[in-house]
Amino acid sequence: MAFHAFVDPFRAANYLRGHAIYSWPLFALEPGLVVASNGLSIGGAKDFQSDDTVYDFVVVNASWNPEDFQSPELQGWLRRQARMGATLCGLDTGAFVLAYAGLLEGYRAATHYEHIAAFRELFPETIMDDALFVIDRDRLTCCGGIAATDMALEIIRLQQGIDLANAAGRYIFHSVLRSGDEGQLPATHEPVGYAVPERLREAILIMERNLEQPIRLPDVAKSLDLSQRQLERLFQRYTGVSPVRYYVDVRLDRARGLITQTEMLITDVAVACGFGSSVQFTRAYKQRFGLPPSQDRIEGRVPFQFRSFPSHVGV
Repeated sequence: MAFHAFVDPFRAANYLRGHAIYSWPLFALEPGLVVASNGLSIGGAKDFQSDDTVYDFVVVNASWNPEDFQSPELQGWLRRQARMGATLCGLDTGAFVLAYAGLLEGYRAATHYEHIAAFRELFPETIMDDALFVIDRDRLTCCGGIAATDMALEIIRLQQGIDLANAAGRYIFHSVLRSGDEGQLPATHEPVGYAVPERLREAILIMERNLEQPIRLPDVAKSLDLSQRQLERLFQRYTGVSPVRYYVDVRLDRARGLITQTEMLITDVAVACGFGSSVQFTRAYKQRFGLPPSQDRIEGRVPFQFRSFPSHVGV
C-alpha cells in the first residue's frame, strides 16, 4: 500500500499537467519481479548497481524485515546518492534501511508505530517521531500506508504549488492533505467508529509511556482522579481484561516488537519492558504468544496484529 499510495499522486499530477513532470524507475536488490507482503508482484525492477544516474529523490520502501537490506553495495549506493545531492526518502520501515546506512544520524524521522520502539533502541542518534511523515532537510520519512499519499502531495505542493497538489488529491479522492505533524494514533481516530472513555485512553497512555519502570495501578488511578475499583471496571467493560493483565500485555507487545525486529539480548529486552528477571519474562511471553522469545526470534519475523491500543481481545 505504501508504494502505490506514494506513487499515484505523481501519476495524477502528470496527467493533470498534460506531460510528465515526474518519473520513477524501479530498482531492487535483485532485478526482476518484486513480491510485496500482500502477495502482489511488481515487475521490471532494475539492478540499482547498474545505474549511475543521480536522482532528485531516492525512495526506499521496505517491509517486515528491513534488517535484510544491509548489503554494503546498497548502502554504498545510497550514500553516493546522498553525497551527490539526492533527497533520501524512507517509506514505512524504509527508515531502518537509511539508518543502517548511517544516513539518519542527527535527523528527525518517522516509521510505522509498530516499529517505533525497535527503531529507538537501535538508532538512538535519530530523533524518532510518531508523526505521519517527517521532512527534515534532505531526509523524508513516512509511517507508510495511506500517509504516503499525504507526503507525496506535500512534495507536489512544495515543488509545483498548492493548485496542482489540491487537484491531484481530488483526482485520487484523497479528501484531506494531512499535516506530517499529525500523530499516527490520534485519540479521535477510530476507523470503525468505536469510542472508549477518555479516562481509559489516558490510563493506557500512562501504561505505554512507562514500560521499563511500570507504575503501580493505585498510582495510575490516583493520577486520573479515579479509585482503583473504578479503573478496574473501566478496563473490564471496554477491554475485557483487568488493568493488571492489560498492562502486562502492553509490555509484552513491546517486547515482541523488540524480539522480532532487533537483535537485542533477551535479557535486555526483559529489562526494557519492565520484567524483573529473564525467567519471569520468558514465562509470561510464552503464556501470551505460545512460544518462548528465543523461538519467536527465529519464527516470528512475520506480520502480527498485537497492539497495545486498541484494546486486546480474547486474552
